[in-house]
Amino acid sequence: MRPKGSRKNYNSRDAPRLGPLKRGSEARGSGDSPGRAMAAAGAYRCVECHAEAAELYRDYRRGVLRISICKSCQKPVDKYIEYDPVIILINAILCKAQAYRHIIFNTKINIHGKLCIFCLLCEAYLRWLQLQDSSQNIDPDDLIRYAKEWDFYRMFGIASLEQTSFLLGIFITLRWMRPKMLKTKSDFILLLKALLLSSYGKLLLIPAVIWEHDYTPLCLAFIKVFVLISNSQAIRVTLNLNRLLPWLAIFIGLILENGVVCLFQKMGWDV
Repeated sequence: MRPKGSRKNYNSRDAPRLGPLKRGSEARGSGDSPGRAMAAAGAYRCVECHAEAAELYRDYRRGVLRISICKSCQKPVDKYIEYDPVIILINAILCKAQAYRHIIFNTKINIHGKLCIFCLLCEAYLRWLQLQDSSQNIDPDDLIRYAKEWDFYRMFGIASLEQTSFLLGIFITLRWMRPKMLKTKSDFILLLKALLLSSYGKLLLIPAVIWEHDYTPLCLAFIKVFVLISNSQAIRVTLNLNRLLPWLAIFIGLILENGVVCLFQKMGWDV
């Protein structure tokens, strides 16, 4: 049953999908409206115009919810709170800015560290596998097995250093070009989380290697380009920038990353 005077209400069956988006630090509105889901000022962002929003929806109890309207663009603050996770993932793969804003600002995701480690493991495994294919050593001796295991750890360390130098180049460029954008520690952490989340495309390295075929090198190149595009979109959405500056930051990051590769090659290491 709809309360009188409400414009657009949502049925109680939508409540389970909207419920998980509430933050643990949210406080209920005190007296201004019943069951209002509130957050700290500026905690959320409109997925359309990037404007700050105090709430994503309002709960009128009895299972009646209404999505908040952005005061700036007069559109729903976050239309994705009604969408299934699969639809959100598809929109993120298509690099839609609205989906990125929903994931970065309006949801609470704490898989950044685990995703980063898993992506580094995927990249290390790919390099280690390529190294083993080039060596063609099938000696079953224990010393050879230990050497191969050390090669994997070494590849993981190199991949970690390359990732660190890439991120460092991005932060240095953005700090130099837009010092007001990264003023506090929380700004750096938010951008770092966005970059780590946007690197999810590296997970495709494993299927590309398992189902190896003549076009595997081309697939790996496409995966690299996709990850860079996702990183650019994450920077653009997080800092609300134009398209040029994120690509400049990524270009500087790639220069530092390739510098680390050249350093290891000069040391005689296979990278």
